[in-house]
Amino acid sequence: MHLMRQPRLLEKERENMAKGKKTLFFCQNCGYESPKWLGQCPGCREWNSFVEETVSVATKGKTTASSSGSAGKKNEPVILADIFIQENDRIKTEIEELDRVLGGGIVPGSMVLVGGDPGIGKSTLLLQVCRQLTGKGHKVLYVSGEESLGQIKLRAKRIGEFNENLLLLCETNLESIRSVIERVKPEMVVIDSIQTMYNEEVSSAPGSVSQVRESTGVLMQIAKGMGISVFIVGHVTKDGSVAGPRVLEHMVDTVLYFEGDRQVIYRILRGVKNRFGSTNEIGVFEMREKGLMEVKNPSQVMLNGRPTDASGTAVVCSIEGTRPILIEIQALVTRTNFGLPRRTSVGIDYNRVNLLMAVLEKRAGLHLGDCDAYVNLAGGMKLGEPAIDLGVVLAIVSSYKNKVIDEQTLIFGEVGLSGEVRGVSMAESRVREAEKLGFTSCIMPKTNVESLQGKYSIKLIGVANIKEAMNYL
Repeated sequence: MHLMRQPRLLEKERENMAKGKKTLFFCQNCGYESPKWLGQCPGCREWNSFVEETVSVATKGKTTASSSGSAGKKNEPVILADIFIQENDRIKTEIEELDRVLGGGIVPGSMVLVGGDPGIGKSTLLLQVCRQLTGKGHKVLYVSGEESLGQIKLRAKRIGEFNENLLLLCETNLESIRSVIERVKPEMVVIDSIQTMYNEEVSSAPGSVSQVRESTGVLMQIAKGMGISVFIVGHVTKDGSVAGPRVLEHMVDTVLYFEGDRQVIYRILRGVKNRFGSTNEIGVFEMREKGLMEVKNPSQVMLNGRPTDASGTAVVCSIEGTRPILIEIQALVTRTNFGLPRRTSVGIDYNRVNLLMAVLEKRAGLHLGDCDAYVNLAGGMKLGEPAIDLGVVLAIVSSYKNKVIDEQTLIFGEVGLSGEVRGVSMAESRVREAEKLGFTSCIMPKTNVESLQGKYSIKLIGVANIKEAMNYL
């Protein structure tokens, strides 16, 4: 069987060479190119990331810049002191949550990648941005490779009224899109989605590694050369990353991810990369019939409906970017009915929860080895800041001992392996947010109390370790 397969491969290779094509292998993670399949990528050291693609020999080695006719131009260096920028150059979308994540608005000539699960609201949000900008007199071109004009019209009708400044185009050929952009000269372009676009100079199928990379390169040149802001929609894989090469995220200026389940009405827009603002900034939206609505005070929304007399609940404060968010942590600890205890975590890192339970067993003497433990973050959010450690610990202890934590008490602090409670950053912002929402006391690291004493009416309780914190239950 193996002997028969070899001549077939050689025959296929000869056919491709006769047609001016050859087979190459690309790394899906970093875009590394190889003439043969490799188990481990030499570029990023990722295993099993190579995919086979057929490319044209004539276009092999031709870059996007040279094919666009800019190869003969001479670029002269510019003195940094001679470059002047103004903050008011940013275009405000009038959607405050989005402007916050972008760093204050859309930067002309920037390229923004918006990723998220199917049906989470990517296209809806971008259509709302188009509506806001066209209402202010900006010309916007919306390019769709997945929906027809009628389907976009139905979606837009649900959002609201649009004027003549919004132009729609159903096209997947990049050269055609380029010619339309050069003729129309819009201020903003939306590409929905990048996986449907193709460049005729690349012989592989749309959505492949080489097509996504080359298509992004063409759009990047349009954005930088013409000063047009380009938003591209990217589909995500099962693990939540944008489908295609990892180099795609390196090429763009800003990467935004939509988080949240389709069954949950709240959506989190998180900035994981931003060359023009702070990273890890979040915006909170609520999905309604007429589109995505801003949630101006997410802390208050997240705490609505929480139980007041139940054990195992604690309110923590996490800093997302520059914004303090108060959210409820729920824990349920019960005796296991089976030999192997079950541990489940939703919204919090599973390994972190297991680590904190091990600290409780070792340093506080709680016998949790024969107990099932379920830890949940209310509201469908995902938090990874160490400052929520103390809240997780006290929620578990509260459920284990069946003692209720005061509903007007905020908890934050990082827990170490020795059971110590370490200080956290931006403690003043956390306390200020808690006071604004009517909390009367705060259990926090002792190291942070000294700098805040006497500044707020809220009662500050400083603890040095988890045993001291457990005394306040």
